[in-house]
Amino acid sequence: MITYHDQIELFTLMSKQLKRDVVCYAFGGNAMMFYGYKDETKDVDLLFEDEKGRQDFIEALKEAGYKETSLFKIYTEDKVKEKNAPLMFKRGEGRFDLFVKKIFRTVLSPKMKEDLEAVHDFKDKFNLKVNVLKKEHLVFLKAVTSRQNDFDDIKTIVKKEKHFDWQYFVDEVVWQYQNGNDWAVLDAEKMMKELKEYVFIEEKYSKQLYAALK
Repeated sequence: MITYHDQIELFTLMSKQLKRDVVCYAFGGNAMMFYGYKDETKDVDLLFEDEKGRQDFIEALKEAGYKETSLFKIYTEDKVKEKNAPLMFKRGEGRFDLFVKKIFRTVLSPKMKEDLEAVHDFKDKFNLKVNVLKKEHLVFLKAVTSRQNDFDDIKTIVKKEKHFDWQYFVDEVVWQYQNGNDWAVLDAEKMMKELKEYVFIEEKYSKQLYAALK
């Protein structure tokens, strides 16, 4: 498991290994730790803007003893076959899932880039900038990655957040659907249907998703 303190130490170490400035976006268990939603995580999800940035980060991971491992242990077969599936690296029980440009069929929308929760800079000779996505984006991305523990993480977020903005969430889902992510609406609708067992979600948001499919 990776704790918040472990994560800070890892990012600091990796900044010393970089060959140029690198920007990435945190949206998984490590992003939840930045929010204080959880104390530790098995998987750290990062999205890089280009392949060179991801490769620089991978070299730093290898220096820290991480090795590439199979996606089939974590993701469903259809996700593994996706063009923009991640590269996965593991050391002990800790794991990094590294995406580049897209998270499966999901792209960085203008709101994802602009409405950040926080920005953390890890500076040495070069700078590793870790952008933490907004909580509504965290829930959406966990809905589309569909891994074993993602739904539990979604429940944690929406239960703890009294002011979770479902309209903002739905607007992002619709934008993604309209910009090439064919599964965005279906993945979000499935997640919301299951989530209604635990939290109240106004029916109007589901209706907006259905309307986007017409």
